[in-house]
Amino acid sequence: MNRNARKKNSGHQPMERAATNPHAQAAACSRLALFCQLLFLLAALGSLSPLHAQEVPTGWGTNLNVDPNAQKPVSENPDNTTVIPRTDGTPETPANQTQLKKAKKGDPSFGNLRLSAILSDAGQNISTGLIWRIYKQHTDTRGHPKLVSTQKSATPNFKLKPGKYIVNVAFGRAYRTETIVVKAGVATTEKFVLNAGGLKLIALVEGKKAPKNSVYYDVLEGEPDQSGERKITIANAKPGLIIRLNAGIYKIISRYGDANAKVSAEVQVEAGKLTVATVSHSAAKVTFKLVERPGGEALPGIQWSIATPEGKIVKKSVGALPTHILAPGTYTVTAVSSSETYQAEFSIEDGQMASVEVVMN
Repeated sequence: MNRNARKKNSGHQPMERAATNPHAQAAACSRLALFCQLLFLLAALGSLSPLHAQEVPTGWGTNLNVDPNAQKPVSENPDNTTVIPRTDGTPETPANQTQLKKAKKGDPSFGNLRLSAILSDAGQNISTGLIWRIYKQHTDTRGHPKLVSTQKSATPNFKLKPGKYIVNVAFGRAYRTETIVVKAGVATTEKFVLNAGGLKLIALVEGKKAPKNSVYYDVLEGEPDQSGERKITIANAKPGLIIRLNAGIYKIISRYGDANAKVSAEVQVEAGKLTVATVSHSAAKVTFKLVERPGGEALPGIQWSIATPEGKIVKKSVGALPTHILAPGTYTVTAVSSSETYQAEFSIEDGQMASVEVVMN
C-alpha cells in the first residue's frame, strides 16, 4: 500500500513543480505567442506578389510615355491648302497665300496686292499703327470713291478684281495716298514712303512742368489757305504725347487755362525724326467777387466779363467766385447783378495769385 502511494505521489510531482514555478510558465507562454505572430506575418507576406511590391506610385513617372499603338500625327494643313515659306519674316494667312498661288497661275478673276510702309527713304518698315484703306476709283452715287476694304496690318494682302484703286495709308496724322493698278493673275507689291516724323510738346509754367490737364495745344498747317486761315491738323492735344505728322512746317498754339494765357510757335517736323518743342507759359491766377462793401461776402449769380484795354473780351463766366488764368497785363472786369453793372480795373504779373473785389457803389 505504501508503494502504490509512493508511485501515486511520484506521478503528480512534475505537475506540482510546474504549478509551483511561475517563471517557467510565463516563458512558455511568450514562446507560444511569438510563434503565432511569426506564422501570421508569413501568411501576410505570402499574399503579396513581387510585381505589385515594385510598382511606381501614380504621378512619379519618368515623363516618358511610349505607346506602341500610337499613330503618327496627321498634318494640320488639308490637301486644298498651300503653304508658302516665309522669306521676309512677315507672317502670312493661309487665305492670302492661296490667293497668291492662284494669282501666279494667272487666274483672270482677281489679282493680289501686298502693301508696306516706311517713314522715310532710309527707314525701316513700320510694324504697327497703320490703317490701310482701298477705294474704287469710280465714285458712288454721292460722287465719293467707294470703300472696298480696310486693314490694320503692317503688311496687308488684298484680293482685288483687276482695275484702278486709290490706296490710302494713315499713320497717326501722317498719311499718303496713291493710285495703283491691279492686274489679273498678278501679285503686285507696293511700298509707301510716308515721309513722316513725330512731334512732342513740353509745356512749362514758372519754369516747371505744367500741372496735369492744365495745358492743351492745337497743331495747324504751316501754310494758310486761300482765305488766309491755317487748317487745324489736330486740336486739344496733350503735352508729352507723340503726334505722327507728315514732314513739314507746322504752327502750334499752346493754351494754359481757359482764357488768354497762350503761346504760339512754328516747328519743323523732319521725316524719320522726333521733334521736341518746349514752350513756357507766363500767367497769373485771378479770383473775382462782387461785394457790397470792401471785404464783404461775395454775391451769387453774377455775370462776369474780362476785357483788355482795347476792349477785346478774353473771358466770360457766371458765378460768385470765378477763377481764371490770365496772361500778365491790365484788364477791365465787368460784373452784372440784377440789371446793374459794376466795373473795375486791375493789373497782374507772371506767377501772381490775385483776388479782385468789385465793390458796389
